[in-house]
Amino acid sequence: MNEITGNETRDIILDVTEKLIYRSGIAATGMDLLVKTAGVSRKSVYRYFTNKDDLIVAALKRRDERWMHWFSSEVDKASSPTERLFNLFTVLKGWFDSEGFRGCAFINTSGETGDPQDPVRQVAKMHKQKLLDYVTRLCVEQGVEDPDALARQLLILIDGAITVALVMGDHSAADHAQDMLKILLHA
Repeated sequence: MNEITGNETRDIILDVTEKLIYRSGIAATGMDLLVKTAGVSRKSVYRYFTNKDDLIVAALKRRDERWMHWFSSEVDKASSPTERLFNLFTVLKGWFDSEGFRGCAFINTSGETGDPQDPVRQVAKMHKQKLLDYVTRLCVEQGVEDPDALARQLLILIDGAITVALVMGDHSAADHAQDMLKILLHA
């Protein structure tokens, strides 16, 4: 008989929390649903997390690490700086077309919080800053005149494409954003 360790229990709780909040949002993810879906006791949840807010923040931080690693690894497969910039949107389109795509978890959960100082909003801000830093690095590698400005414009295109893909169901939003990148690079 395989015994589940404490770390495995914690990972199960985080995995289930992330999936539930990505699918249905924070408000719809009650502790009863989480406990039932994870197959753990409420006591187990509170052994690792002080409250639901701490659990949500931990799940989002974990998603940030995993998503950023996946995204940058995929984008970096392109062989040249220019191709990597265009690959930002090719990778996004592949994500849009994947089963279970529900937009950006950080935009979605931020929309559920009103306070800019809320820990969920702070995690979302951290995620977007990491994404901006990554895109800025790509712009520096490309050798553009103002990499910070282009990176900020690309972040808007990235988040705009994600939002349009989710809200409108238009996965070609990534193609349109890529077309805008062509204009920005030639401006």
